[in-house]
Amino acid sequence: MKLADIPRSTYYDLVKRMNQPDPDRDLKAEIKAIYEEHEGRYGYRRIRDELTNRGQKVNHKKVQRIMKELGLKCLVRMKKYKSYKGTVGKIAPNHLDRQFIADAPNQKWVTDITEFKLFGEKLYLSPVLDLFNGEIITYTIGSRPTYSLVSEMLGKALERLPEEHNLLMHSDQGWHYQMKPYRHALQERGIKQSMSRKGNCYDNSVMENFFGIMKSEFLYYKEFESVEHFKQELKKYMEYYNTKRMKAKLKMSPVQYRTHFEQAA
Repeated sequence: MKLADIPRSTYYDLVKRMNQPDPDRDLKAEIKAIYEEHEGRYGYRRIRDELTNRGQKVNHKKVQRIMKELGLKCLVRMKKYKSYKGTVGKIAPNHLDRQFIADAPNQKWVTDITEFKLFGEKLYLSPVLDLFNGEIITYTIGSRPTYSLVSEMLGKALERLPEEHNLLMHSDQGWHYQMKPYRHALQERGIKQSMSRKGNCYDNSVMENFFGIMKSEFLYYKEFESVEHFKQELKKYMEYYNTKRMKAKLKMSPVQYRTHFEQAA
């Protein structure tokens, strides 16, 4: 006997399945919660890794399927500031030489400046990143790319540096980093200075990558009421980036990775 052109066995199997609870109900709720916690910035691979961190081993294809069912898509899909003005001070050798791996904190720091426009104003961001875990050590932001933008960044960063260290500080050949006060500040703390080869963006690609992430996940992603509001939200984003945002390579956030390292040392 057929019901609406469906075999009886198929019909009753469908009815039986319709009356059963969804076996993935809890998983779906957790995936949705992770997605919302990170404001749509996580795709299925990062959500899979976060589930693993929470003790749930789930295949990435299953996470991808569930996200598709729930209609959850990763919502994330900066003019480069050129600070090179020729030789205005002293050019340091490229000691980093694209060796972007560090096996402990405070061994290799990289810095750069990026420029963007907001409300018709130009803004300049100058952060320092630790190559050990991708953590942003500190940053400064200003409406002009003056030397103080970099000197204040360096002063704040050096406050985080232990007395005992073996730090290499890498930048491009921007005029700020050639200045005598900058070079002397590094020398006084026993820091080895390193600079990219002229016009070679690959020599500082980790910082370029961070700028790309920050702009796609934050600058172009959110709406701001004013420059002051932007600065407030940037502070929150930097905190999120360091403490909550999972780095795919580390399977945890930069601060979590550093904490694990320090506890094991």
